[in-house]
Amino acid sequence: MTSSIVFKSFTALRHSSLEHPKLIHPHTTPNSPFPYRRFRITASKSSPKLQNRNLRVAVIGGGPAGGAAAETLAKGGIETYLIERKMDNCKPCGGAIPLCMVGEFDLPLDIIDRRVTKMKMISPSNVAVDIGKTLKPHEYIGMVRREVLDAYLRERASENGAKVINGLFLKMDIPTRGNENIKTPYVLHYTEYDGKKGATGEKKTLEVDAVIGADGANSRVAKSIDAGDYEYAIAFQERIKIPNDKMVYYEDLAEMYVGDDVSPDFYGWVFPKCDHVAVGTGTVTHKGDIKKFQAATRNRARDKILGGKIIRVEAHPIPEHPRPRRVLGRVALVGDAAGYVTKCSGEGIYFAAKSGRMCAEAIVEGSENGKKMVDESDLRKYLEKWDKTYWPTYKVLDVLQKVFYRSNPAREAFVEMCADEYVQKMTFDSYLYKKVAPGNPLEDLKLAVNTIGSLVRASALRREMEKLSV
Repeated sequence: MTSSIVFKSFTALRHSSLEHPKLIHPHTTPNSPFPYRRFRITASKSSPKLQNRNLRVAVIGGGPAGGAAAETLAKGGIETYLIERKMDNCKPCGGAIPLCMVGEFDLPLDIIDRRVTKMKMISPSNVAVDIGKTLKPHEYIGMVRREVLDAYLRERASENGAKVINGLFLKMDIPTRGNENIKTPYVLHYTEYDGKKGATGEKKTLEVDAVIGADGANSRVAKSIDAGDYEYAIAFQERIKIPNDKMVYYEDLAEMYVGDDVSPDFYGWVFPKCDHVAVGTGTVTHKGDIKKFQAATRNRARDKILGGKIIRVEAHPIPEHPRPRRVLGRVALVGDAAGYVTKCSGEGIYFAAKSGRMCAEAIVEGSENGKKMVDESDLRKYLEKWDKTYWPTYKVLDVLQKVFYRSNPAREAFVEMCADEYVQKMTFDSYLYKKVAPGNPLEDLKLAVNTIGSLVRASALRREMEKLSV
């Protein structure tokens, strides 16, 4: 991203302290931001082989994280159960996915509503900067509807052998720590909705060897392992059906609005879908004012969505940083349940699917394709790989948000900086392929100077505005 050039030295995210010190591992300290890095578990080398059955794993939650995890597990010889409470769930999500996700997850092009090749970044004073000049002919940002993407990933998991259960996870019985390294199962309690028992469903239990929590920001799996709390944003989105002649404008274009009016700490968006646009915003600091910010976002885009009809209203919490604990015993968290949403951009779909797949791969490898029991050390291999690969990205975006979203003058500076073609190239290369793009040292230096200049001007403008408000 833009800030990856300026802030390359940052490598870790801020963590909250644990709410429940009693569960801290004896080899860690309460203030350690990475408690799992302070010890090594080697029990997996002697994990017992399973007799007359394969490893059983339950995935709770059927979004991108859960669907990707279940498919990988099933392909790897694991007896897999995927529990999802709402099969037609429409999460309030901008729906943007990077180009690399299409290839990595072998997504069919017909589930992608729009291929965005142009973006407008619009400042608090309505200065618009066109972004996308550096994209190659084959490059684009995919726009999807979550109900379509999620259903496709669940169906693919089912085709590969996962048993998909329409049910609501309630709680689980966790083996005592003394039995953690043997075959004592986790007992899941859930309500199954199969159409036979009406709306109330039927209470059932399921015994499994390991659990992957992919059940979102309000994760019950996370609560079951005392994973700790995190700050969260409220995302609010309206799907608006606009006249066909206006929809032409958004055929391959997305808009992002910044300013105190649309959000004090995030941005407003207008993203195109198949036959409508998604208009939304989010905030961490002023959740009670979310409808006011949404009205302001609609107002900023009013000329382009005039005559539109709201066809769906959606709201949902979005995590702002990873949970203090993401693995305990044979339970691991992925996606929003783990807190894998980037600051500044609010991106979560790719990271959800990627974390689900990486966690499942660690289980498949540790169990030797379902033939052996796994333990905590196997799941921690997923965390080590995840943190090594993505912590720099998360921290860079955290810093970017703190620097450029703190005031309207700073946002003006940010939009000004986005007009630079080198910034656009580096940003899109990093976003589309999820790798920090190698920069040109001379251009990096110019960018650093220009960034400082923009921030100085922003600071001066803020002081003048403060004088006028006195």
